[in-house]
Parts: sequence; C-alpha cells; structure tokens
Amino acid sequence: MQRLYDFIRRHPTGVDTFWAVVLLGFSLLWVVSAGTVGGSGLGYGLVALLFSLVVALRRRAPERMLLLAVALGLAQLALGLVPFLADFAMLVIIFTVAAHDGPRWASRLALIGGLGASTLSQLRWPMEGSDSGAAKVFFTIIMTVPFALAWVLGDSLRTRRAYFAQLEERASRLEQEREAQAKVAVAAERARIARELHDVVAHNVSVMVVQADGAAYVMDSSPETAKQALETISTTGRQALAEMRRLLGILRTGEHQEAGEYVPQPDVQQIEDLVEQVRGAGLTVDFAIEGSPRPLPSGVELTAYRIVQEALTNTRKHGGPDVGASVRLVYFDDGLGLLVEDDGRGAPQEMYEDGGADGRGHGLIGMRERVGMVGGTLDAGPRPGGGFRISALLPLKPAH
Repeated sequence: MQRLYDFIRRHPTGVDTFWAVVLLGFSLLWVVSAGTVGGSGLGYGLVALLFSLVVALRRRAPERMLLLAVALGLAQLALGLVPFLADFAMLVIIFTVAAHDGPRWASRLALIGGLGASTLSQLRWPMEGSDSGAAKVFFTIIMTVPFALAWVLGDSLRTRRAYFAQLEERASRLEQEREAQAKVAVAAERARIARELHDVVAHNVSVMVVQADGAAYVMDSSPETAKQALETISTTGRQALAEMRRLLGILRTGEHQEAGEYVPQPDVQQIEDLVEQVRGAGLTVDFAIEGSPRPLPSGVELTAYRIVQEALTNTRKHGGPDVGASVRLVYFDDGLGLLVEDDGRGAPQEMYEDGGADGRGHGLIGMRERVGMVGGTLDAGPRPGGGFRISALLPLKPAH
C-alpha cells in the first residue's frame, strides 16, 4: 500500500491520465448505449474527449483546463447536449483549481462556473417533477450542492497546505536562527579561549625567557642561582601546560577526562601567587589588599586575575630595566577595584589599543572585553611623571 501511495505521489500526471482514459471509456460506452448517432454522437464523443483532456492535465495547467471546461459547458448548452458522465470532469477541475495555490480569480471562477453550470443545466433540462416554481428552486439547489462541495473541499485543502507550509517555513527559520546563535556562541567561546591562551602564554613564556636569560648570564659565576632560575622555568612551564590543558579540555566536550588532569580556573586568591612568580622573575612588585576579602562570582575572579596578569606581563616587556610595579585590590560593598601601576617607560598606549602588547589584537582591547563581559569599567593610560596605570572596577552583579 505504501509503495502504491509513493508511486501516485511521484507520478501525478500519469495517474490523472489513467483516470482520464477511464472517464473517456465509460463516457463513450454511455454514448453508444444511449443510441446517439450521427452529429450528436460525434458531438458527445468530442466533448467526452476534451473533458478527459481536462482531467489528464488538471495539475499541469489548472487555470487553462478550467477555461476549457467552462467553454465545453457553454458549448453543451448551446448545442443541446444533455449532461452525461464526462461532465464529472467539471467537479474534478473545480476541486483542483480551488486546491491549487494559484491566482484567486481562478478559484472564484471555478465556484461561479460550477454554480452557474448546475443552475443553467436545470433551467435548460428541467428534471421530472419540477414543473412548479418551488420545485425548480429545490432541484436547482440540489444540483448546486456537488459543485459547491467540490469547491469547499478544494479550498480547505489549499488552506491546510498553506498552513503547513507556514509551519515548515517557521521551523526552517527557527533552525537557521538556532544555527546562527550557535555560530555566534562558538565564535564567542573561541574568542574567550584565545584570550585565555594569550594570557597564559604571554605571561608564562615571558617569565621563562627572563629566567633563561638570567641563568645563561650567571651559569659560570653562580651555578646555584642558575639552578634556581632553571627550577623557576620548570615550575612556570608546568603551570602553563596545566592551564593550557584546562583550556583545551573545554574543546574536548564529550570525551572522558581524568579527575585532576586540569588545574582549577584562576581566581583572586591566586593573584598573590602570581605576584610572587613575577617577583621571582626579577620584577619588584608591591602588593596590597584593602577591605574585607570574600568570595566573588567566578567571572569576576577570573577577570581580575587576567587583568593583573596582563598588566604585569606588559610591565615586564615594556617597562625597561629597574622598573617597579604595584598591585592593589580594593573590596567595596558592591564590587572589586583593581589598580596596577608601574614606574617604567612603558610602551605607547596606541600599541595596546590598536593591536595589543603582542601585536596580535590583545592588550587593552582584550582587557576591555573581559571587563565589559562582567559589566565593569576599565581605565588605562600613562601616569603623570612616567609609567603606566591600569584601573578597573568589577561589580558583583552584572549590568543589565
């Protein structure tokens, strides 16, 4: 049964042609059995043939077949050819045009043509027992019912198809919107991971380079100092690898991850360890906390850590020799304040704004993005008298 249904859907014209041949065959049998001969017989045969053509091509050219059917009906009235089996094609074409998603004039013409054909047919060939006026009206109404019903069924089918088409279009549009939102989310996540990788690599590699240069310089004169520098390089490298594993683990969703394989996300409590690490790399840093330390939202803690990390990395890169820095955390009732200053020569602010300290689009741009994500504000620029200053205020509640 399913195969038959699929065949009918794949070959609509072939199916219509089959029924057209059936209609033509039975119509010709009626013509022969009715004893119509001569000119009237040829007329009935030609009408039957053309009505069969209407059925065969009803889906390929519904408007044209409707006009042909109307013309055939008028010809029957003019020639006095009484309705016969072939006129069933009128019901078929009325249903088809009403169901077809075509011009509305065609659907209206189908309804008017059907009602007009039944009315004129009753007036031209009154049924037996319809001598009185009331009987004529009654039989006329009875004759119009099949045509009206065919049009109503076709129009209902067209409305239903349009409704389902709208549902499919809406579902397709929603799917496209979901895909677009997913792409935006992926792009945002990639940008976040890129910032994280930048902060990890820029800071830790900078420390490792400084320690490696120092170890090479004192290798002969102070082996113990060189050994300490190498140990710092090893520790810093392990920390960098651990953080990179954590970030790469985010990309491996769905894979099993061993417990303890990745380090926790950095937070405010680790800023002091960060300062100690920078001090071990040879940078003088003063660190102070004001207010009452307390747990903060994870996004605020990570942002605070990354800002301090980026600021100290830039100080080490561009501050020059004998540069000193200070880091101050201030706990307010409704937020966390950060202040990172140095007294070095610093890099031009345009370098940070236009492309970042690494020339690849990070620096202050990345800091502002981080701060903006938690609803905070950031101010950065040269200090009076030399050096660079970065201050940020991170609210405990995101801005709406």
